[in-house]
Amino acid sequence: MVRPRIKDVARLAGVSEKTVSNVINDYTHVSDRTRNAVREAIEELGYKVNLAGRHLRKGRTGIIALVVPELDVPYFAELARHVIREAERRSLTVLIHQTGADRDHELAALAGFGSTFVDGVILSPLALTADDLRDRAGAPPTVLLGELLEEGADHVAIDNEKAAREATEHLLGLGRRTILVIGGRDDTGLGTAEARTRGYRAALAEAGIAHDPAALLPVTSFRMPDGAEAVARALSGGARPDALLCLNDQLALGALRALHEHGLRVPEDVAVIGFDDVEAGRFSVPTLSTVAPDKAAVARIAVELLQRRMDEAAGSSTADTVPDGVRSPQDLVVAHRLVLRESTAHSARS
Repeated sequence: MVRPRIKDVARLAGVSEKTVSNVINDYTHVSDRTRNAVREAIEELGYKVNLAGRHLRKGRTGIIALVVPELDVPYFAELARHVIREAERRSLTVLIHQTGADRDHELAALAGFGSTFVDGVILSPLALTADDLRDRAGAPPTVLLGELLEEGADHVAIDNEKAAREATEHLLGLGRRTILVIGGRDDTGLGTAEARTRGYRAALAEAGIAHDPAALLPVTSFRMPDGAEAVARALSGGARPDALLCLNDQLALGALRALHEHGLRVPEDVAVIGFDDVEAGRFSVPTLSTVAPDKAAVARIAVELLQRRMDEAAGSSTADTVPDGVRSPQDLVVAHRLVLRESTAHSARS
């Protein structure tokens, strides 16, 4: 079957091709009668707008890249779903790229993959440095997710330090005092784990509890086996925690398994809280308390901000973007909340 063209729509509606184009682009100077006639013709013929051609006429491809460390980490998979949804609302296509936290791969993404087929990039970096981000001549517009590496870059994230402090305060409020941090790291660095560790230490200090460096249990990656191994290692070494602050839900789900295998009850013996509010935590036994970032808002704001930067680069502007849309880099903080479920339901050992 021959695909209908804009000239076919114009013929059926009894208008010019230019008028059809004006209706498709929602120009305001078309009468309601003409607009309705064109829309009826489009529906009758099954005409589809050629988005690729529209973008190319504007000097764009209509493709943005979402670049994340690992696609099979549930947080990034859920975030990708929200980004795709937001991009579709703006007639944009999303190319999803996995870096494996490799610096060379992240640099390639930052440079637009060495081609002109990507109009912009939403990047969650783990291996890049601030120096990498300063030297971006000729790179496409980029919005960073996660911790801020460079003040001169657009950035969208939750307040990880505040969120970890609130999670720790919740555990302290339950009467827990020996809190291990699964995935914890020296808090002088710039990453998400370091920011969350700073929040943990701030809550302890506020409560007048001395920080024990041995309470930080680093992991090689933030997956369930790593959480299970870190907790098993600590328990076998004589640790007797009454709570675990896990720096993502994958670590927390692994920790639940290790606690079960060591005969410890959750939350009666050990309370557990994670980060990210991934779907699996709502179905674990017990269900998992967690810090829930507003992933939909992260995606919406990141896509809106990237759209503005792409429009600025093309010399145009959009009205429905980030408030106070200015050219200076934006550091935008998205809301989070504590979701309290069964894994922290009891106030003391029983």
